[in-house]
Amino acid sequence: LTPSLSPGLDVDGIYRINGNLSVIQKLRFAVDQGEGMRGDIHVVTGALKLFFRELPEPLVPYELFNPFIEAIKLPDPQEQVQRVAELVQSLPPPNYATLRYLVAHLCRVMEQADVNLMTRQNIGIVFGPTLLRPEREPGSLAVGMSQQNQAVELLLAHFDRIFPTPP
Repeated sequence: LTPSLSPGLDVDGIYRINGNLSVIQKLRFAVDQGEGMRGDIHVVTGALKLFFRELPEPLVPYELFNPFIEAIKLPDPQEQVQRVAELVQSLPPPNYATLRYLVAHLCRVMEQADVNLMTRQNIGIVFGPTLLRPEREPGSLAVGMSQQNQAVELLLAHFDRIFPTPP
């Protein structure tokens, strides 16, 4: 094995395995106070997931939830990518920049899937409901989550087409 350029990307279950919640809260407090703090990779990734989960509105704003899901349902894969790219380009600039940075990072995580077991599907499962969620929970959670996961998988699979240039 060659050493990872970014420590932790090769850790089994990165983003899938949750860190200790009390340690995550301590890390969060330290960051809120402007202190630097390093921790167990699962604590750090848990804090990142918690940050995105607790945003008042998800990174993909509520008004774009249904258009994203409709894009995923399109029968032609090329049309799916084109429509999702258009939706991503319509994001407010801070949302676009954050989503682009996060998905680029997740692509790097996915490159190490042979050791960290974070395949495109696993990343979709972890981040789908966090980055893309409806304002009100639908009656059928399983169907909605599957499409949310697929949306994240599409972002990962077609990163260069969906995020053509940095903001």
